[in-house]
Amino acid sequence: MISNKKPARRERREFSEECKADAVRMVAKRRAAGATLTHVGRELDVRPDQLRDWARLPRDVSRVGDAVPGETVEQANRRRRREVATRRQEQAFVKKVAASFAKASR
Repeated sequence: MISNKKPARRERREFSEECKADAVRMVAKRRAAGATLTHVGRELDVRPDQLRDWARLPRDVSRVGDAVPGETVEQANRRRRREVATRRQEQAFVKKVAASFAKASR
């Protein structure tokens, strides 16, 4: 008899940058020893495509808000203010969209 039960949905996990970097180092080491990405993913309980994505991400790129070489303090402050303004606009947009979806689902 076939059951109509759906499998339990797995809770979304979040990984720190340090954890991702450690996983990428482990993948590189294990791949050099001949292990497959799938095998390493099973060992770490992470999907292989997720490991592949982490390995493609540049780890040494400066983050938003970090200093740009040759930038004066005034320029950095102006750039950061623009970034904050952009983030606030994005956040306001997301709130409006969420409110409209919540209103539509009633």
